[in-house]
Amino acid sequence: MAFVEETYDIVVIGAGHAGCEAALAAARLGLETIIFTVSMDSVAMMPCNPNIGGSSKGHLVREIDALGGQMGINIDKTFIQSKMLNASKGPAVHSLRAQADKVAYSQLMKKTLQDTKHLTMRQAEVTELIVEDKKICGVKTLSGATYHCKAVIICTGTYLKARCLYGDVIEHTGPNGLKAANHLSDSLLSNDIRLLRFKTGTPARIDSKSIDYSKMEIQLGDDPVVPFSFSTNPKDVQINQVPCYLTYTNEKTHEIIRANLDRSPMYSGVIEGTGPRYCPSIEDKVVRFSDKNRHQLFVEPEGLNTNEMYIGGMSSSLPEDVQYEMYRTVPGLENCKIVRNAYAIEYDCIPATQLKLSLEFKNIDGLFAAGQFNGSSGYEEAAAQGLVAGINAALKLLNKKPMILDRSLSYIGVLIDDLVTKETFEPYRMMTSRSEYRLLLRQDNADLRLSKIGYEVGLLPESRYQHVIEKEQQILEEIERVKAVNIGAREEVQVLLEQYSSVPLSNGVKMVDLIRRPELDYDKLAPIDKDRPVLSDEVREQVNINLKYEGYIIRQEKQVKEFKRLESKKIPSDINYNNVNSLRLEARQKLDKLRPDNIGQASRISGVSPADISVLIIYLESYKRGNISHET
Repeated sequence: MAFVEETYDIVVIGAGHAGCEAALAAARLGLETIIFTVSMDSVAMMPCNPNIGGSSKGHLVREIDALGGQMGINIDKTFIQSKMLNASKGPAVHSLRAQADKVAYSQLMKKTLQDTKHLTMRQAEVTELIVEDKKICGVKTLSGATYHCKAVIICTGTYLKARCLYGDVIEHTGPNGLKAANHLSDSLLSNDIRLLRFKTGTPARIDSKSIDYSKMEIQLGDDPVVPFSFSTNPKDVQINQVPCYLTYTNEKTHEIIRANLDRSPMYSGVIEGTGPRYCPSIEDKVVRFSDKNRHQLFVEPEGLNTNEMYIGGMSSSLPEDVQYEMYRTVPGLENCKIVRNAYAIEYDCIPATQLKLSLEFKNIDGLFAAGQFNGSSGYEEAAAQGLVAGINAALKLLNKKPMILDRSLSYIGVLIDDLVTKETFEPYRMMTSRSEYRLLLRQDNADLRLSKIGYEVGLLPESRYQHVIEKEQQILEEIERVKAVNIGAREEVQVLLEQYSSVPLSNGVKMVDLIRRPELDYDKLAPIDKDRPVLSDEVREQVNINLKYEGYIIRQEKQVKEFKRLESKKIPSDINYNNVNSLRLEARQKLDKLRPDNIGQASRISGVSPADISVLIIYLESYKRGNISHET
């Protein structure tokens, strides 16, 4: 019997948000790439919430864009509502979130992949990795076809041995009833790759015609809209937006849930996987937060050409009859009709501690992993990892050093460092609180932080990089000018200060001192700054933030220098930790298992104390001077 046999540089398994970014990055860097999906209708699908961005996730999308990725560009073309979250707080936590037309987003991403040179799309289930001498050589599909390659990127999302559950119903499918990938797990295990079992869930979809919106609070989008991509013209995203709605559960809802917990597979023991702590089911919320008499629910459209409404905040695995009963206790949903039941989904994934910071497996040369397969949750987290894995797979084949983004440079760096360094026992979700340097890693300056890297890698076009260089120069020149401007206690100044309830001047001050007043900012002071040049919105924003928070920024930059010092202390890859005297047993075991690249990474491993780090530093300094050998 004859089987198909083809050769590519890179194989990408899975076409979700991780797989799409990985395949696009590899192909755009000139590598012949093939991407496999169990269904061509599931490319960049949003099986859960119909939005991109959100708290901290908006940072990731901006960083993906600054490096030359696709997610921000596509959501700017397919969003139906946009809001800047946390706008009343400081700029470090401002996060853009866009409601998506799910079908339009998926179709646009699919078209983007299809139109990309060096990229082939294929509907097939990959069932086996071909590994020889701990080196990836290719993959096999369910049909028996063989695809030879030099690198493989696993982006299987929630499809590996997936099963969907609600009540007593168990369907061995992927999300939305799509075909699961049931064979690859065995191949992974046979190659000594450890697997975990995680779960996540999604709410019911309700027919819009059956909802009484008059009982809900309307949630409108921002005016003006801020685009995700730095390449998008702001004028192009000023559209007529679709409203979302806010409603709440109540004590009646909670009574129904509590009375039926024994029928939930999550509480009856049927579900084996660990669920996400920061995106719990409604059963979890009612049990864990029993003191709360209501929970917020966001009613969001799934697109312009569908009546399906997503009930954010009410994912569940309760039986169908209980779902109807509990949803109909919610104001506005008294007569609701369910289009798709809520369900939980279990799937195989890996402890990402098996990976290097480049997202390549430590024990199999040329095998990379990204997305929910790595134990994370969220479209944005997946896309960020996919981009990094795609870039690094390509760089490996081009005989170049991998792109490693550290924690002080990006949220992507925080995400990957956490995944590969800290053992994760539940789906990992990005949050602003996870970043130690979040005042420096704002979403508004992602292009200034990362565009040079995207350009040097080869993904960011010359025109975009030149724009960033010009923008940076304008910011620096304006900051220098403003710091030299003196403001006298003249009448027009006092009138402006009174307008914003700001303390009047008794004598002259520097312009920068006024900007730093909480009630004032760079733009508000424009009427009394006669020599101010005409600058773009994005330049003015950076000038204001850098002047207003200069003291805090300088303090955080000092912290980054210390971080860099520890990161620069490399640990030999063949170090024998048993030879490091005075290391505690737990630290020795954890360090030997995770094999950190440097002292900084070692210090973030759970179970490794500051005292252990001091011992390790002294040992490495002695080794560097030639006083000891670290080898076995």
